Amino acid sequence: MLLVGAVVAGGLVPGFIAQYRQRLGGRFDQARLDLEPWQKIADEFYHGSIEQLVQYHLNNSDPTIHSEGAVIQALVATVQQLQVAVDALQSSLFHQIAFLALHADADLVRATLTNWVPTFALSAEGLTFALLLALAIWLLFYLMWSLLALGCARWFGRTRPNG
Repeated sequence: MLLVGAVVAGGLVPGFIAQYRQRLGGRFDQARLDLEPWQKIADEFYHGSIEQLVQYHLNNSDPTIHSEGAVIQALVATVQQLQVAVDALQSSLFHQIAFLALHADADLVRATLTNWVPTFALSAEGLTFALLLALAIWLLFYLMWSLLALGCARWFGRTRPNG
């Protein structure tokens, strides 16, 4: 039962990643759309340099324009961060898992889990991951069982009367 459960769980991971990647892609597309009008202004007045546009806004004494600069700067940073995540999730399954283990967006994970439709991956990578996860869980279980058995043997071995 443990092995079957581990294989099923491992096979569900690629499907979750695919749904996370879709949600991430939607967020990335929206952020780029939000930045687009600002980029057009930068193209027209600052030879395409969004950084110069941001500096213009940040250096302006008008508090409204200055605040716009902070918003544009945050939007540029968001687009850059999302681009890194999108690029990282275009690699192999094992790299995707490593990236998500270290850099997953907690809000995106929660949103993905909320609407997650479990799907079992039948790709070579998905099946390999499922089997490797099952093997790792089995080895962990076997190690814990062996340590428990050894501990019990020592415990009961000490409590036997001599003779």
